[in-house]
Amino acid sequence: MPITLRQIEIFIAVAETRQVTKASKKLFLTQSAVSMALGELENQLAGPLFDRHGRSLLLNDRGRYLLPMAKDITFQVWNVESMLTEKRDTVAGSLEIIASSTIGNYVLPYLIGAFMRLHPETRINMLVANTKQAENLIAQGVMDLGFVEGVINDDTVRAVPWFEDQLVVIVSPTHPLATKDKFQIPHDLQETAWVMREEGSGTAEIFKNMLGKHVNLLKVVTRMGHTEAIKKAVESGVGAACLSELTICRETEKGWLNSLSIEGINMRRQLRIIQHRDKVTTRLMDEFLSFCEIITEYGLGRECLSSPWKLQAVLRQYSQDKGENVSAP
Repeated sequence: MPITLRQIEIFIAVAETRQVTKASKKLFLTQSAVSMALGELENQLAGPLFDRHGRSLLLNDRGRYLLPMAKDITFQVWNVESMLTEKRDTVAGSLEIIASSTIGNYVLPYLIGAFMRLHPETRINMLVANTKQAENLIAQGVMDLGFVEGVINDDTVRAVPWFEDQLVVIVSPTHPLATKDKFQIPHDLQETAWVMREEGSGTAEIFKNMLGKHVNLLKVVTRMGHTEAIKKAVESGVGAACLSELTICRETEKGWLNSLSIEGINMRRQLRIIQHRDKVTTRLMDEFLSFCEIITEYGLGRECLSSPWKLQAVLRQYSQDKGENVSAP
């Protein structure tokens, strides 16, 4: 009896969730159906694929050997389905994207909303995570497109430049550095307490790399997993932080935060779009990527896209040039 694609999908789900119960919920199957399919697969392959530890199923050496091949099979089937069933006369479908914190929270929501109004038969779901998590999920084929701030190391993931961002130091208006325009290294660095993002964050990684030999002077007093939490901690006077200009527009305009450039260091960083090298680019993916190019096409660069009124003007210009009705919220 040949191995079926359903058996492969069930094997992958069990490997990722480590439990039949969780795999059955993920696949909308009964536990007995999952157990039966897994048992049949192990019989066809003449041996177990998992070690049983209580209620958990952990891949053994045979299972670890099979898993990457199983994922590649499902990848190729998805590619075939995408190429052969895609409508050519309209943009339709569902897109799964993942974005690191700055892009996901402050740039893409406006672009996604405008794109979905332009193409009402599309659905775009977005997960916000850090750069490392985004890289992993793209490499696994779980997500279609990624938008990241950090460096990509996985050879299976293709990264292309999008636009440049600028990192700045932020402090509260009552902080001793608030009266300065420039942050000076090493003097100001060794006198300052820092609020930092978690390990794996693209912003934190780039900031530390830019500090170079002075990174040992960095005194981190707290780590927080979200940019909004960091901004509020800085507002309260906990310390300074390094964030993207994209994230602090409203706070600086209202006078809640002060921003300083770092003297003598280029704090620009390249934002990138990532995709699995073996994934077929569908029409929906291609159209959305083209739509995202309005940022570079209209020369926004490090403009503050977290201000909807600024993005609105750009989308109006895009609409006029394309002859389409698009506007930001």
